[in-house]
Amino acid sequence: MLRIFLSHLFLFLLPFFCYALWLWLSKRSGHPDRWSKGPIAWLTLAGLVLVISGLAGMAMLERSSEGLNFIPSAMQDGVFVPGRYE
Repeated sequence: MLRIFLSHLFLFLLPFFCYALWLWLSKRSGHPDRWSKGPIAWLTLAGLVLVISGLAGMAMLERSSEGLNFIPSAMQDGVFVPGRYE
């Protein structure tokens, strides 16, 4: 679950990182007015689009095998047994 959360957090923050890199490379980072409401709104929208597309991609690509039952992960005799389909 943490991996999924971190991957979507990365997708959301990716436009902000790219914009910050662009500001740094173009030497405009010294001007605080570059981070006005306009770019922040567009960067937030781009981040949300990336997260939604990531969620849709996960829903379409991670399908379980049909006709099989999922056995959740458990501790058996002190050994962690990962979840599986049987």
